[in-house]
Amino acid sequence: MAKHLIEEQLEKRILILDGAMGTMLQNENLSAEDFGGEELDGCNENLVLTRPDVLEKVHRKYLEAGADIICTNTFGGTPLVLNEYNLGAKAEEINKRAVEIARKVVDEFSTPEWPRFVAGAMGPTTKTLSVTGGITFDELEENFYVQAKALIEAGSDVLLLETSQDMLNVKAGTLGVSRAFEETGKELPVMISGTIEPMGTTLAGQTIDAFYISIEHIKPLSVGLNCATGPEFMTDHIRSLAELSTGYISCYPNAGLPDEEGCYHESPESLSLKLKGFAEKGWLNIVGGCCGTTPAHIAAIREVLKDEKPRQLPEATHGHVVSGIEPLVYDDSMRPLFIGERTNVIGSRKFKNLIIDGKYEEAAEIARAQVKNGAHVIDICLANPDRDELADMRGFMQEVVKKVKVPLVIDSTDEKVIEEALKFSQGKAIINSINLEDGEERFDAVMPLVKKYGASLVVGTIDEQGMAVDRHRKLEIAERSYQLLTEKWGLAPEDIIFDPLMFPVGTGDEQYIGSALETIEGIRLIKEKMPRTLTVLGVSNISFGLPPVGREVLNAVYLYHCTQAGLDYAIVNTEKLERYASIPEAEIKLANDLLFNTNDETLAVFTDFYRDKKKEKTEADIPKTVEGRLAYYILEGTKEGLIEDLDAAREIFEAPLDIINGPLMEGMAEVGRLFNDNQLIVAEVLQSAGVMKAAVAHLEQFMEKNEDSAGKGKMVLATVKGDVHDIGKNLVDIILSNNGYKVVDLGIKVTPAQLIETIRKEKPDFIGLSGLLVKSAQQMVITAQDFKAAGIDVPILVGGAALSRRFTETKIANEYEGPVIYSKDAMQGLEQVNLLMGTETRENFLAEIAESRQKRLEADEKRAARPAKEITVKPVRTVKDAPVFLPADVRRHVKKDYSVSHLYPYVNMRTLLGHHLGLKGQVQQLLDAGDARATELKALVDDYLQSDLLKPSGLYQFFPAQADGDDVIVYDPADSKTEIERFTFPRQQVEPFMCLADFLKTVESGEMDYIALMVVTAGQGVMATARQLKEEGKFLESHALQSTALELAEGFAERMHQEIRDQWGFTDFTMRDRFAAKYQGQRFSFGYPACPNLEDQEKLFGLLKPEDIGVQLTEGFMMEPEASVSAIVFAHPDARYFNV
Repeated sequence: MAKHLIEEQLEKRILILDGAMGTMLQNENLSAEDFGGEELDGCNENLVLTRPDVLEKVHRKYLEAGADIICTNTFGGTPLVLNEYNLGAKAEEINKRAVEIARKVVDEFSTPEWPRFVAGAMGPTTKTLSVTGGITFDELEENFYVQAKALIEAGSDVLLLETSQDMLNVKAGTLGVSRAFEETGKELPVMISGTIEPMGTTLAGQTIDAFYISIEHIKPLSVGLNCATGPEFMTDHIRSLAELSTGYISCYPNAGLPDEEGCYHESPESLSLKLKGFAEKGWLNIVGGCCGTTPAHIAAIREVLKDEKPRQLPEATHGHVVSGIEPLVYDDSMRPLFIGERTNVIGSRKFKNLIIDGKYEEAAEIARAQVKNGAHVIDICLANPDRDELADMRGFMQEVVKKVKVPLVIDSTDEKVIEEALKFSQGKAIINSINLEDGEERFDAVMPLVKKYGASLVVGTIDEQGMAVDRHRKLEIAERSYQLLTEKWGLAPEDIIFDPLMFPVGTGDEQYIGSALETIEGIRLIKEKMPRTLTVLGVSNISFGLPPVGREVLNAVYLYHCTQAGLDYAIVNTEKLERYASIPEAEIKLANDLLFNTNDETLAVFTDFYRDKKKEKTEADIPKTVEGRLAYYILEGTKEGLIEDLDAAREIFEAPLDIINGPLMEGMAEVGRLFNDNQLIVAEVLQSAGVMKAAVAHLEQFMEKNEDSAGKGKMVLATVKGDVHDIGKNLVDIILSNNGYKVVDLGIKVTPAQLIETIRKEKPDFIGLSGLLVKSAQQMVITAQDFKAAGIDVPILVGGAALSRRFTETKIANEYEGPVIYSKDAMQGLEQVNLLMGTETRENFLAEIAESRQKRLEADEKRAARPAKEITVKPVRTVKDAPVFLPADVRRHVKKDYSVSHLYPYVNMRTLLGHHLGLKGQVQQLLDAGDARATELKALVDDYLQSDLLKPSGLYQFFPAQADGDDVIVYDPADSKTEIERFTFPRQQVEPFMCLADFLKTVESGEMDYIALMVVTAGQGVMATARQLKEEGKFLESHALQSTALELAEGFAERMHQEIRDQWGFTDFTMRDRFAAKYQGQRFSFGYPACPNLEDQEKLFGLLKPEDIGVQLTEGFMMEPEASVSAIVFAHPDARYFNV
């Protein structure tokens, strides 16, 4: 087929798409009359009938700016959307008129040297099949058909399905478009543009890879992204698309995210620079703008991209691919992929009965269980001869797509049922199956569906003569099928999955003797002759009729041999899959004998061996004794069986307290040992503590009034005065209180006076002080002094990020009569208090503490005796001069209730899961590999991020500023000359003598420079919710909520910081670079070495007034809520972190 003119242009250069129509129409200040009256006010599409002159003017401005492609004003042009204004009947007229308006202006500008194009724009409608419902697939297809037909007939050059949030809508759209092509006899190139939300998927949940795989079959002119976000959120998705797509790629982002007044912050310069970055990486073919962009943006994009080369189309980027909500990009190393077989009414009685009872949601849970146990794909078969298969498929598909994200196998011989199922699946499914039993009849029935919806296809080795048993017949039928599918139907070899068939070895049927080996060799031959195709087997068929335990062994051994021969897919029950490596050699031999030397004798031996054999537990057996099981529940962090065994233990032990101090404590001791041995993570320890709390709560009702389950000792615990950080302290509370200690937790910002009063009242065995900041470490010194004056000398345990063993031994211990013990974390604290409270260990432990401190003091004395080096060089300013970077404005930007979904990509999961929740290893690799623990923790924090518990707010403002020696002078933004504040920063006393003030122009220079100040928070109400969860014994949930709020605040700080840098005209690309702080425009927070004075927070608060977003300053100059971040930002290119 001859190339379309637009394809010829795309081979030569990057084409420019126009910018926002809505933004330009808003700027026209149109009245209700312009739209056609009050009831039509806001219906942009109707302007094609009432004010075509305005639309013509907008199109002309974009063409003057250099746009190659002009989109028609038909985003909401389906009858469905127009009917919201009762204009559905005018859909054809409106769409045709819109094309005529665009066509007229485009033809004025178009020349043979520089052709311009009209894109018939088709929005996603106001319904989504996967999310909102409210419309059927067929109704939606009809709407798209009506619109597409009008756009084609009126003379569009291409069709653009844009802002696509749900692949099912896109599929309905492409079917409508195809029907319009047939009706009009005219086929146009089709562009598809998806919308990925900041959370990283479409609204309906697909990643960009799954989105592309699901639509690749229509061979679109381009696939790309638009709307939802600015370019920075699109980086990873466009990169993925560039790696996967064999077509052209489009990208037309919003001008950033809207601010509090609905204004988009990306200037033409900043947006074009970011898009240039994409083009330089070779990712782009079509570029433009969406919401908030104007002709100025398009002109800037055209200018920066004029010399950039377009992305070259790769021949092939992938082998076999299928998709559900998630993609499955197959390679040989993944063999064999498991197809879960239990959602099949023929093979599972449980599933069949749930379908008969109409319990579709419960039936879908079976699919979820298969995925949880390792199924890569799910097989769905509802062919019950006593029921309406079509109705069952419709009922079940609606539920299963909500439960599983993996690709689906639609297993039916009825093409109407197959098509119905495909109308519910966003992804590219596998159709199972067709064969040549009735000649080409099944091919002719099913292949049109493959072409329409996109699918891979299972092809059985059956022809008019029947099922192929020997290897050569299997190959012969496969080759004939291959030729038909690739040559007649144009199916890619990668989408063909041959089923070489297999037959049971345990039925004694003469004709199938030797067939097990024939199937293995058939796989080998098919893979050798047609290497790009795949193979599949229903493995459990081999063992039909044999004893249950024997079946599992035989299936595993046969699967092993088939995989060695090249099998790609295996249909199995993933919940009952025996591991080949775990099968004893003698049993492997029994299986091999039956498979490859099938006769009455081998069958009898195999059957006799397994006849009454029960499946033994392959994992370590649950302990047989009650005591053993109680420790086991604590260790496993499970409450299943706990209450029953606690009641059983009350029959064995004299008192409930003996149960707590016996088996339950032994379980907790083992948890501690495993944590210290790096075999458990923080999250798992918290789950164990939750089980312990539940056990104690259950037993307390049976205890005497004077009995105390916390009998090992008492602790008074607090975060010191001026410090609001309580996550670490809470961990100490949870760990100790569930290990037999009574903890009196005084909370945060606790003064020495409050502590002394409580200590006198409670008479604790030891005290715990926590604090995160450098200032908190000093506060601990003051607290120790006050304790000493009050005559308190019980042991103190101290911990927190700013503390060290050295500081503890040299500064705090110096001011106290009793022992001061440094604990690096809660588990070490537990170990230390156990030593402290143990009658046999206390003396030794305290002696070690004293000895360690003595050695430290002696070493410090020796060091102090050495002569100090003299500073011979006088501190001077060494930072080189840089131009002034002007911000876009100096007004105060307030962002209340900021969308958490927009901040999701900025949340550093490595810190959240790895540091806060203690996940060991490379977090991303663990998540990619589907590690159970990592996935569970990610799901927990994702739930919080998707709930309405977290409500981020923030603000920032630029201020004129200059340096005066080591001072930063801040001027009134109103006049840029009245000094309104002054910060004094320390200077390094050794080279390079840096000071934060050096990053600004000096007063003497006569040039005005700028700083930005910012505050963000994500902590409103978090502490109260976390406390409530803790009281309910939900320790992991409580800790995770606080941790998520902290990291969300950090993420918001990154987002706000990025907007500040955008306003200064700086660009950066990857989130990884952002987390590593590799960019111009560094931010500094008070309390860190370069600006250590927390008191400066008061000045920042005076300038910004963050009380408006619910952030207060404590007496100790800490922010409340704890999940808050403040900073000062400098634009100087050499600004970086340094110690003073």
